[in-house]
Amino acid sequence: MGFLVHDVSRMRRTLFDQAVKNLGITRAQWWALANLSREGEGITQSQLAQALDVGKVTIGGLLDRLETAAYIVRKADRTDRRLKRVFITERGYGIMDEMAAIGRQLNSVVMKGISIDQIHLAEEVLHQMRQNLRMELRGPSSEVGALDDGLEDHLDISEGAEL
Repeated sequence: MGFLVHDVSRMRRTLFDQAVKNLGITRAQWWALANLSREGEGITQSQLAQALDVGKVTIGGLLDRLETAAYIVRKADRTDRRLKRVFITERGYGIMDEMAAIGRQLNSVVMKGISIDQIHLAEEVLHQMRQNLRMELRGPSSEVGALDDGLEDHLDISEGAEL
């Protein structure tokens, strides 16, 4: 089953990458923007690195490119001037809207021939599997779990769904 889930995910990523190529944005940049779009007060660079499960150097370069493209801004924290908070810009929200439309188109390809009931059942099973894995990874002292906590799931087949 692990191979099947991995294979479906890999093929979907390949289609997604092909579909967004003309936008000039990478999947990693999209994922960073998706995280930031859910943070009204912005988050620190280290919080974003933890959410994306990447290191400080990686997140620094990723944010530099997003800032150069005017998709994000970094501002000093109101309470601790040493910290910089990262915020998505209107331009960043605009590219997210374009990518959401592409995600909806991709969903129609991926979900072709699958009933709504089957989709809901698959979603329930995947949620439970993820929860089981989180519990196992956390263990008695682990801090794993912040990697995607707070993010909405992207398997949504409704009219306004995004992937």
